[in-house]
Amino acid sequence: MTDPVFPAALKNVHPLRGANVIAVASGKGGVGKTWFSITLAHALTKMGKNSLLFDGDLGLANVDIQLGFQPKNDLGAVINGDVTLGRAAQRYTEGGFDIIAGRSGSGTLAQLPSQRLSGLRNDLMELARRYDCVIMDMGAGVDRTVRTLSGPAGTTLVVTTDEPTSLTDAYAFIKLTHATNPTADLRVVVNMAQSVKDGERTYGTILKACQNFLKYKPALAGIIRRDLKVRDAIRNQSPLLTRSPSSDAARDVLAIAQRLLNGQ
Repeated sequence: MTDPVFPAALKNVHPLRGANVIAVASGKGGVGKTWFSITLAHALTKMGKNSLLFDGDLGLANVDIQLGFQPKNDLGAVINGDVTLGRAAQRYTEGGFDIIAGRSGSGTLAQLPSQRLSGLRNDLMELARRYDCVIMDMGAGVDRTVRTLSGPAGTTLVVTTDEPTSLTDAYAFIKLTHATNPTADLRVVVNMAQSVKDGERTYGTILKACQNFLKYKPALAGIIRRDLKVRDAIRNQSPLLTRSPSSDAARDVLAIAQRLLNGQ
């Protein structure tokens, strides 16, 4: 067992809380959440951390599609009892990290009884002990599956853009999550910003709403600038940090990863 990478910022939390587990969530789809999850896992691996990427986007799982990765097993096999969760983790050689693939186009996980869903969460928290970092790419929204699987995460990164609907939905996610778990470590990632200054304005908008209505201040995890290299990497099913490691977006994600490792 390795020591958790991320400082335990919370006191008296649920015993399943994983300080080394990061949930990546969003209020709505289309904000680059899965791409960010992949790139963050890759960034942490490049920094010497043994990392696992868990595709928890349920029926819309697409981590494997974005990477051109063909897993032998996925979460469907785990749910069917064919393999354990640990056996479903497979090495993505190009990135150097492990992946537990979801099952695209299936509502299986969303339909799981609460007890079995909680069991899957517990197994994931146990598996997290084998890794320095676990990144969970959650589905958009705040349904039962997202809340159950991401609940024990030490940190939750809420991805948003400057679009009004994205901001509204990100605020709704923060509102419900904070109400359910006031000790949750929620941080905002502004993606596809035209500039750092524009990203700061976007963060300021959601921060003001949280302060005014929730009396809560989610921290800014980082700003990722809009970058055509991202689309190019996705089209070529290749990680951005491999294809365009010096691009603006690559540097921005690396900076977020470094701040997480520094406990900032």
